[in-house]
Amino acid sequence: MSVATRNGTPMEVPVAPPRVVRQRRIRPGLLGLAVLLIALGGLGSAFAVTSVRSTGSYLAVARPVDVGHQLSTDDLVTVRVSGGRELRPVPASRLKEVLGLRAAVRLTPGTLLTPNQLTDTPLLGPDQQQIALGLDRSQVPARRLHPGDKLLLVSTPDRSAGGAAGNGGTRFPAVVIDAVEQDNSDVVVYLALAVRDVPAVVALGSANRVALVLTEAA
Repeated sequence: MSVATRNGTPMEVPVAPPRVVRQRRIRPGLLGLAVLLIALGGLGSAFAVTSVRSTGSYLAVARPVDVGHQLSTDDLVTVRVSGGRELRPVPASRLKEVLGLRAAVRLTPGTLLTPNQLTDTPLLGPDQQQIALGLDRSQVPARRLHPGDKLLLVSTPDRSAGGAAGNGGTRFPAVVIDAVEQDNSDVVVYLALAVRDVPAVVALGSANRVALVLTEAA
């Protein structure tokens, strides 16, 4: 209790009680939301750092490259890609190792170069030649043919000669070099054939008298 005076006369006055500050109660739901937002922010930062760290220089295809073509500096370009490790492209630092290798498949401009697209062995042997057969999709013995697949080309009977059994059945071994799907549902198959078999297979193909059998997948 404090003492005050009025005209010199002491008088008692009540003292105001201390003000109690009421503590705010934190709701558990809001606390959980705050923790979640902090965690998401941390994950976002980690993702950004990881993306920056995974950015690297890789080799990409600069122009169309046919199967069997030996790569040169004009065929390739260096690009920077973020998160490209999952695709396993060829790093730009390995350019000298890639030059001189052959394209195992057709290379499309703007795509990253990968090791399985390259080969260090000639696609044609010393006694082989390459031919192309245009086939309907239903004539292809697999959903997709891959370089190195081994085929057996079988001549079919000549319908114009009455379909006699003796006019068909000749067999020619071949190896797939490449297979390209066309917009009209046709497939062009590039094959390595023995030189002695090329004239017969070309004639059969032009007459639509050849069937493909897959004997061994690469």
